[in-house]
Amino acid sequence: MTDVKHMKWWGWGLEGIGFHFEDKPDFVPFVQKAVALDVRTPPVPPLSFDELTIAPPRLSPSFEASLVAIVGEENAFTTDEVRVIHTYGKSIRDLLRIRRNEIARVPDIVVYPGDEWDVQQIVDAAVAEGAVIIPFGGGSNIAGSLEPLPDEQRTIVSIDLGRLDRVLEIDEGSGLARIQAGAQGPDIEEQLNAKGWTMGHFPDSFTHSTVGGWVATRSSGMQSDKYGDIADIARGLRMVRPGTIVDLRPLPSTSTGPSVREMIIGSEGRLGVITEVTVQVHRTPEVREVQAYFFPNWKAGLAAMHEISESDASPSITRVSDARESGFSLATRKASKGVSGAAQSILMSVLKRRGWVLDDMCLSFIGYEGSASHVSYEKKLVGAIVKKHGGLGVGKGPGALYDQKKFDTPYLRDFLLDRGAAADVSETAAPWSKLQEVYDGTVAAAQAAYDALGVHGWIMCHLSHSYHSGACLYFTFAFVHGDDPIAQYEVVKSSIQQSFMDTGATLSHHHGVGTEHAPWMEQDISSGGVALMQGLFDSADPAQQFNPGKVLGTVSLTAADVAEVLANAPRATPTEVPAP
Repeated sequence: MTDVKHMKWWGWGLEGIGFHFEDKPDFVPFVQKAVALDVRTPPVPPLSFDELTIAPPRLSPSFEASLVAIVGEENAFTTDEVRVIHTYGKSIRDLLRIRRNEIARVPDIVVYPGDEWDVQQIVDAAVAEGAVIIPFGGGSNIAGSLEPLPDEQRTIVSIDLGRLDRVLEIDEGSGLARIQAGAQGPDIEEQLNAKGWTMGHFPDSFTHSTVGGWVATRSSGMQSDKYGDIADIARGLRMVRPGTIVDLRPLPSTSTGPSVREMIIGSEGRLGVITEVTVQVHRTPEVREVQAYFFPNWKAGLAAMHEISESDASPSITRVSDARESGFSLATRKASKGVSGAAQSILMSVLKRRGWVLDDMCLSFIGYEGSASHVSYEKKLVGAIVKKHGGLGVGKGPGALYDQKKFDTPYLRDFLLDRGAAADVSETAAPWSKLQEVYDGTVAAAQAAYDALGVHGWIMCHLSHSYHSGACLYFTFAFVHGDDPIAQYEVVKSSIQQSFMDTGATLSHHHGVGTEHAPWMEQDISSGGVALMQGLFDSADPAQQFNPGKVLGTVSLTAADVAEVLANAPRATPTEVPAP
């Protein structure tokens, strides 16, 4: 294995790091209520790697030799573990399959280029060989953007960009930085911070994802309200294609026909291999803090976020959780003692006296950055809006804790999987006028799916990114699964995705399309839009050698299709779901 950092093959993050509930007294009863699961049940560990069934690599000795000649023996691998690590992303479907030894097709060889010229040689050699090319960043994708097609007969080459991990140049006069595509979030910020800069892009996957992956999947970060989505941040890029390089200079704006930059952003490796991105960067702020607020209910929280988006304030984070997710957040706190515990009890008593129903209470985090005077000004503006909508500020203590733990939540999925429960996410975006309808429709659709399955399920939500015209809603769902967890997951996931379409939202706000969301593309962008996109892919890659099957897939679902899935859902037996 090279020095490139990889997540563990069977779950999220690094070996030895996981979720623990022993110091969180409210967590056990919360999960029991939410999904009827006793988390004190001894976990069932994943299979050992030796138990996996992995087909041998399919590649000719001459092609293997040509790739080894390009990158060196120490950077080309046909070993089982390296190939498996590069097979799936980290969606719940990916984790369920790998834990159940369901691995239909793995890459035949994994290569680690050391520079762009290596990438060009690899691409040209693979195209000449008639092989399939799948670019690989950090492996954090949860939409099926990485896996090979199960019936692929051609040789599959996984190009891991992990050795391309440097900030190459900072144009301080323009606030632009050239960054190699394989650089992961922490490496980027460490290199930028050392010179007084920040990119300001912090997706949930920040610790294990790359700038090339962010561009390829059209990522958003927790501070996108201030810094923009990756489509706003990425101003220029370089992408290797057969025999050539697409070189887009980082110009502030152009009028040069349809945007090639926009064609590449979100293309998920279908058009080529991104090797370098030039991004907007900003001076590290003098002050950065995250304040916590409570709202009496979800409706009040949404209304406040909407008004903040229209105000003169420009926070870096505008996040509000519904009552269910707020309950989850409070349940994952460590036990409070002494002054802190007493203060919490007093606060809850005050809210009750104000007439709040605590089960309806919604937790919000709002971030501020800039000079001390600017942050003070914005906090006053936001504070007045929060108060107008019945909210209450509770200081920066909870916000600081959120800031420290914001990248740890994915470890909870592995914890639940070890105990027979599946948890995943679906996110969307819609105009402000439709958000409540989207929320209500999605919660109802998930509950209908749980009823069809005969399981005790849970769904919760937060608003995570605000725009002038609308916002992102991010849903998390979970249930205790039976003997066919993937079939049950399909029922819930399909119902949620279809609800997005039925209420005028989009299929994904920032996780991309991959294979997971491809069946809804026609409903989302119209048949004419699909035809236009298909024409682009067919023209750019007529032999379908670049990550085939992603974005458009091969199947389009209708609302009637999803209804049929619900009608034929595999129902759980009473023994599969513990009593609440």
